[in-house]
Amino acid sequence: MVSAQRASGRPQVTSHGAIEAAAFELFAHRGFEATTMDDIAAVLGVSRRTLFRYYPSKNDIPWGLFDASLLRLREFLWAVPAEVPVFEAVQRAVLDFNRLDEGAIAQHRRRMALLLGTPTLQAHSVIRHAQWCRVIAEYVAARYALSPEDMLPRVVGRVCLALAMSAYEQWLEQDDGKGVEELLERSMAHLRHYLVDGDPVP
Repeated sequence: MVSAQRASGRPQVTSHGAIEAAAFELFAHRGFEATTMDDIAAVLGVSRRTLFRYYPSKNDIPWGLFDASLLRLREFLWAVPAEVPVFEAVQRAVLDFNRLDEGAIAQHRRRMALLLGTPTLQAHSVIRHAQWCRVIAEYVAARYALSPEDMLPRVVGRVCLALAMSAYEQWLEQDDGKGVEELLERSMAHLRHYLVDGDPVP
């Protein structure tokens, strides 16, 4: 659910983007399971140790700079004016989180197809999805003066994930060259009905 970005700062021997490009090329030809970190390091001409400085494991490579993206998601949510209803704030944040430049669409399709279609990545995906849901839950909890462990914030996080993943599944089934934003907007619109029906909107 996140586009990779290049790291900024001083020049490096390689980069997150270069590692991802080499890894995805190998994944496409050999399969995810058959590709090792040693294989990726060899293609890049760097040591295995160097590779692990960028990504803790092979499972992390398809997620790009996910931690940085979570930070942006959190910052976006907390920058939304307090008068904006919760459902709208969360919807805006999820759409922003998944917004793609036109040039990134093809790679993002490869990323999501790999994440959703590779059984060995599912356990790691559970961890990443939980982190994403937690950011949503913490924001919803603060807006409703609840704990992130309370039922409403937890469920909103999971509902958002389900809506987003449903949009991505449909996106991967069609290949019209467009980004996922339109499908996400249609899917996330259902969040309004969930939060407005029976719950006050701060």
